Amino acid sequence: MPEVRLVGPAGEQVGIVRIEDALRLAEEADLDLVEVAPMAKPPVCKLMDYGKYKYEAALKARENRKNQSHTVIKEMKLRPKIDPHDYGTKKGHIERFLKAGDKVKVTIMFRGREQSRPELGFRLLARLAEDIGELGVVEAAPKQDGRNMTMVIAPSRKKPADSHATSEAIEE
Repeated sequence: MPEVRLVGPAGEQVGIVRIEDALRLAEEADLDLVEVAPMAKPPVCKLMDYGKYKYEAALKARENRKNQSHTVIKEMKLRPKIDPHDYGTKKGHIERFLKAGDKVKVTIMFRGREQSRPELGFRLLARLAEDIGELGVVEAAPKQDGRNMTMVIAPSRKKPADSHATSEAIEE
């Protein structure tokens, strides 16, 4: 393009100038001429330090990645005829996962003739959901697929007690 709309280093509008003049202004100011809107008529270019711009963009991207929550899905496998003590142990593991903020995928594995009795699996998963009701919520209801029945439990997001209100109560 012979002409571009030029934006100064502080964001001020310089106006429509010839490309040669824009390049000369960039060289005089020891800055780079960067095309920011190529589809505009005429294209928009800005005078900036491109290295600094890339560095700041990388910092923003890193900050955004740090603020993302990483959801981890833990898996716990059970059998339909699980021993009461084993059930308690597995339930304890699931509670620990939920307290840590992880989702839990509970899988019940059926073998042989157990496959003809899926209601055993449904009852076991319903009992488990009831037992850990204060720590987690059922995100995906029990679903049978082949030899396995799965259910996903997510940690319940309870709001923490208002720390400001409790500190006032302590002072009084």
